[in-house]
Amino acid sequence: MSKSLFEKIWDTHVVKQIEDGPAVLYIDKHFIHEVTSPQAFRGLENRGMKVFRPEKIVATADHNVPTMNQHLPIKEELSRLQVEALIKNCAQQGIELYGLGHQYQGIVHVIGPELGFTQPGMTIVCGDSHTSTHGAFGSIAFGIGTSEVEMVMATQCLMQSKPKLMRINIEGELNRGVVSKDIILYIIARISASGATGYAVEYAGSAIRALSMEARMTICNMSIEMGARCGMIAPDETTFNYMKGRVYAPKDEAWERSLAYWKTLFSDEDAVFDKEINIQAADIEPMITYGTNPGMGVGVNGTLPAENELEEKEKPSYLKSLSYMGLQPGAKIKGQKVDYVFIGSCTNSRIEDLRMVASFVNGKQKADDVEVWIVPGSRQVEKQAREEGIDKIFEAAGFILRQPGCSACLGMNEDKIPAGKYCISTSNRNFEGRQGPNARTFLASPLTAALAAITGEVGDIREHLS
Repeated sequence: MSKSLFEKIWDTHVVKQIEDGPAVLYIDKHFIHEVTSPQAFRGLENRGMKVFRPEKIVATADHNVPTMNQHLPIKEELSRLQVEALIKNCAQQGIELYGLGHQYQGIVHVIGPELGFTQPGMTIVCGDSHTSTHGAFGSIAFGIGTSEVEMVMATQCLMQSKPKLMRINIEGELNRGVVSKDIILYIIARISASGATGYAVEYAGSAIRALSMEARMTICNMSIEMGARCGMIAPDETTFNYMKGRVYAPKDEAWERSLAYWKTLFSDEDAVFDKEINIQAADIEPMITYGTNPGMGVGVNGTLPAENELEEKEKPSYLKSLSYMGLQPGAKIKGQKVDYVFIGSCTNSRIEDLRMVASFVNGKQKADDVEVWIVPGSRQVEKQAREEGIDKIFEAAGFILRQPGCSACLGMNEDKIPAGKYCISTSNRNFEGRQGPNARTFLASPLTAALAAITGEVGDIREHLS
């Protein structure tokens, strides 16, 4: 019987199928951080239980950590308490923690792949919606709530209903200046922020196969922003070459055994999907959001929808969103002034992202009235950036290379965008207040963000590439 990539992994992880109900699904890898784990640990403690398989858990501190002066005590009380709780809980339960000061500390969805914890064919969960990032390796990876974090800690299993299946095929070559962040913003703008609700999405096609692993992670990362349960890409030679030699990847004979299995992980030719979407790569241009959900996006040369272009039921929320953003229906987005540029988050904080930005800004100066924050996704990314001299390029351009953490993606830490200010951000969400109370966020690629840092406004990167 023909199967999709998703079905091949799902079927081998079902411990028990409940009649007319969910499946009991075995979980291979559980990532935790300081925000959604304390309550789960407390729940186990209240029931007199220990973590069932601590060796299956990878812990790091990322959401609430400062990205400057990490050697000093954390100033914000709640952030400090959560990080301290993670340290205590991991010590008590025998879980290895990649906390502040550790050479492998970083954003949970960055360190998992770079250390080799993330592997094809796995089921992976984390109390964080952007766990879908790990699906770039050909795994079923999804975010869970705190009660589910506790369930996995206690049993290494989870009750889950099987989602519907969607495949998005992207064929052809990308235009110059168009990168993976533009691909996913284009998809979300096309099908809406709820267009994949209830689906597991597989990305396929020649344009996807041509991408690096880090670019694939960006796409899978934002699957949740269109409502998908998870996003995934079949593993191939690009995947295997990326993984080989990683700290916790299989070695020697174990590598050969794993590789033989990983090569079976693809959707069979006649696999059936509930929905398929076909996109030509040539139709995608540099994208940017203008509203307060990731589906409100246009090409950088586009205009915002006019009021008469909308259905009556859509108008109230659309106008409310534009009012928050200080924009007008029918306006052009190109030329819009920005105050801050944030390059980071689990979407775009890897070494390739930093290299991309450095390549463009080398020899240039940032606009005088723009503040630029570059936040690497991990200590390893930071170290590599310094070894390659990327930090010097940023310094010369007037950028600040900070220390690893989630930073201004979510305003849970000290890195917040001031009220009313505009930030062009490489992160994944542009909700009201996401980057700080009344902050205004435009989501874009690292290249589009880098251009805004230099010019002080939204522009078309294609006009500035030599």
